[in-house]
Amino acid sequence: MMTFRSPIHAGSTLLALSLMLLSSCAHRTARVSPPVAPARLGMTETGVASWYGIPYHGRHSASGEIYDMEQLTAAHRDLPFQTWVEVTNLSNGKQVDVRINDRGPFTKGRILDLSQAAARDIDMLRAGTARVRLKVIPPPSVQSREPATSAAAPGPSSPVIGYTVQAGVFSDADRAESLRTTLEDLFADARILSNGRSPVLWRVIVGREMTWEQAIELAVRVRQTTGAAIVVPEPGNLAPPSANQE
Repeated sequence: MMTFRSPIHAGSTLLALSLMLLSSCAHRTARVSPPVAPARLGMTETGVASWYGIPYHGRHSASGEIYDMEQLTAAHRDLPFQTWVEVTNLSNGKQVDVRINDRGPFTKGRILDLSQAAARDIDMLRAGTARVRLKVIPPPSVQSREPATSAAAPGPSSPVIGYTVQAGVFSDADRAESLRTTLEDLFADARILSNGRSPVLWRVIVGREMTWEQAIELAVRVRQTTGAAIVVPEPGNLAPPSANQE
């Protein structure tokens, strides 16, 4: 009898261990990651940066945004998305401010992947890489109107440069229009803007010339409707795709 009970007991033990292992694996898979703490202002990092463009242009980045190589953005392994970083090319002193919206680079020895536009601004396109210093900075400030300095009628004041909320980016104009239609009854100034180049991307944005705090508040409300929304600088340099979509 003992010769039969021992294998059965061993099999039962193996089955129990297998079930425990599967249970623990499932639990790890379902675990929710803790929120990422904001980057500390003034934090610096020095190392080698590279840049990326085609074929990633028009694809989803790790943050969920559509990657646009002509925007001033960058990929970093650890910094929270929407962190702003001042990048200095240590070989020529040129600087550019970029927003982190992607993850990378995954090549050993590199600390940052710049968009093509950002790499162009610090003159590293041809070399492909450059030794840089990163510094975490506040988001771009909103320029306020200059007060009149005398009783005389003031001249034209500088335009206010603020923030807006980007609710989605599409390669299909019909999908962009569908989202705009959904948002226009809920939020002010829901509109579509095009990047005006190939491949054409259609951005659905909400609100105009807001302060950073106002844009953050609006982004929370938009996110409750669409599931995704980010704060971006006012895209005043982008033209609407057509008159009937503005």
